[in-house]
Amino acid sequence: MRRAENWWATTNRLARSFTTILRRRDGHRLTDWLEEAEQHDIKDLHVFANGVRKDLAAVTAGLTVSWNSGAVEGHVNRIKMLKHQHYGRTGFDLLKRRILPAS
Repeated sequence: MRRAENWWATTNRLARSFTTILRRRDGHRLTDWLEEAEQHDIKDLHVFANGVRKDLAAVTAGLTVSWNSGAVEGHVNRIKMLKHQHYGRTGFDLLKRRILPAS
């Protein structure tokens, strides 16, 4: 029972500290967090840490810089929604008129 309690407490603490890194955009602290997560004998944390390490530079940048591609993703989502609504009913001309602004 003691091992399960220790597992839960450790996982909870590491999850909270990772959340803090996310919210504060402290990408420079990520390497330390990964090293700490890998010190514990918790398989799920090791799998997560290995996944992050595969593209550490991109993850660190994502946790550090303030800009993102949210606006672009929003437009892509809108276009996909329009395509889905018109699938099989209209041609490309109507889709083009709905997507491009009137000039």
